[in-house]
Amino acid sequence: MKHILSALVHNKPGVLAHVAGMFAARAFNIDSLAVGRTDDPSLSRMTIVVVGDDRVVEQVRKQLAKIVTVVKVQDFAGMDVVARDLMLISIACPPEKRPEILALVEMFQGKVVDIGIKFVMVEVAGPENKIEAFIEACRPYGIKNLVRTGTVAMPRQTQTKTEHNTDNSI
Repeated sequence: MKHILSALVHNKPGVLAHVAGMFAARAFNIDSLAVGRTDDPSLSRMTIVVVGDDRVVEQVRKQLAKIVTVVKVQDFAGMDVVARDLMLISIACPPEKRPEILALVEMFQGKVVDIGIKFVMVEVAGPENKIEAFIEACRPYGIKNLVRTGTVAMPRQTQTKTEHNTDNSI
């Protein structure tokens, strides 16, 4: 089962390496990892998707909470969350196929971000299953290049959240 963890961390060099090293040292696999600054420039948020049962994920959460540079860890299990991935995909697009591909982009609420004589580059954002479906729909045309972010997620505001603070000063 996929679990989404959110870790608020100090925005310092080496924090990502430390967190990734903890996962590697304990043989935990990261399905996806996205990191970015928060509204406070001294803090970043890591959104980590981990595949495993509840026991494994609880162990991951506890190990994350022990890292000095980690301020707060949230496990979004059982919570209603908004989760999104972002993808840029370059699709082979000869002129005669352009209307077809543009209709596909519109159907998936994508956005054309670059266009050339024989390709079109598209941005698609949404839940992971939408991204996967768009990739499959593009395969017959030929995928020239593809890059994706990891999942980013936030709980809906109506939820009560389970937080585990590791630093009471923030």
